[in-house]
Amino acid sequence: MATKHEQILQYIDELTIGEKISVRQIAKAMNVSEGTAYRAIKDAENKGYVSTIERVGTIRIERKKKENIEKLTYAEIVNIVEGQVIGGKAGLHKTLNKFLIGAMKLEAMMRYTGAGNLLIIGNRTKAHEYALKAGAAVLITGGFDTEEHVKRLADKLQLPIISTSYDTFTVATMINRAIYDQLIKKEIILVEDILTPLEKTVYLRTSDTVRQWHSYNRETKHGRYPVVDQSMKVQGIVTSKDILGQEMDTQIDRVMTKHPMTVGGKTSVASASHMMVWEGIELLPVVDDSNRLEGIISRQDVLKALQMIQRQPQVGETLDDIVTSQMLLSQGKTKGEDFYKVEVSPQMTNHLGAISYGVFTTIVAEAASRILRGYKKGDLVVENMTIYFLKPVQIDSILEIYPKVLEVGRKFGKVDVEAFSDGAMVGKAMMMCQLIDRQ
Repeated sequence: MATKHEQILQYIDELTIGEKISVRQIAKAMNVSEGTAYRAIKDAENKGYVSTIERVGTIRIERKKKENIEKLTYAEIVNIVEGQVIGGKAGLHKTLNKFLIGAMKLEAMMRYTGAGNLLIIGNRTKAHEYALKAGAAVLITGGFDTEEHVKRLADKLQLPIISTSYDTFTVATMINRAIYDQLIKKEIILVEDILTPLEKTVYLRTSDTVRQWHSYNRETKHGRYPVVDQSMKVQGIVTSKDILGQEMDTQIDRVMTKHPMTVGGKTSVASASHMMVWEGIELLPVVDDSNRLEGIISRQDVLKALQMIQRQPQVGETLDDIVTSQMLLSQGKTKGEDFYKVEVSPQMTNHLGAISYGVFTTIVAEAASRILRGYKKGDLVVENMTIYFLKPVQIDSILEIYPKVLEVGRKFGKVDVEAFSDGAMVGKAMMMCQLIDRQ
């Protein structure tokens, strides 16, 4: 039986795209308290299928697919530019494919304006009208308004007209930044992107017997299954080891491992991989906030995803990308004493103008990772790192990083890292990594 919260979420999910909702309306329709309705609407906003826009309210929006994340909706544009919707509210859920700055003559501008565009422009009413007729939404900068007949046209075509007090340059910068941030997020693969969904997941119920396990085992050739109760909440996990020597009529909940480790859909694959390697787990149930089964991930799924991440081109640049891209391999005087050179650029420093602790940690981790990859093909996860000392390294200095492998086994590697600047040692660290085999 679904809870009131889940029933409200389902109700919201079934509403038409673009429909406006309110706490009072949901409370009345579902016969719940306004507090319950408010919490469900907030949850729906976190899940990405409603959006609350200042001076407009909460509307049902289209849930974006992962691969389409660099496309923003007009509703998101309103939030980014702190704008006000003055027409075409019904089209806020639509996505835009590009934005244009209207800084040219009207005829030239219209040659570049098409359906799914956003025209950023000042108080040029004729251009507002022509853009709407071409299928584009309009963002008016400088806090200007437009004429009533243009607003009516926007309502009829369901294309938003947004007004913002910012100037054109600032608005374009803000939108660019939002797209860039989303591109970085796109590269972070989550468990929900790779899980085997519930409809394809083989699971057992607590009331099933060992006989049912054998039946699934013959059918799927797998030996590990999550165990759920009547409410689909995960109660345990059962493996071939648990089944060994058990009678066919023995109930599963008597042989399963109780309170198994689980992950949520929003957990990053890197984090799930760390958990699986550290605990030696081959399969993890994926659950929602109420511990209900949503699917499973296997070790193979995780490793494939990690390999895919490494093959992906970096689209957005995180601070880590900026730092590590500047590390250059140099030949040492003796064999096996290769080192990395990195120049301390302004963005790597703290308020004192010296290299920041976080940047030094990133450099150490990257140098150790690179040298370990030379020993072992596969992925690795940093387990712990100890920085013994770090002297101030000034801006524009050249850092020389010498990583030395102390020990490498099948499952882990230990690396000592020394950093020099102008011939003097400025930092020393030790790092332990888990090594993940590519099966």
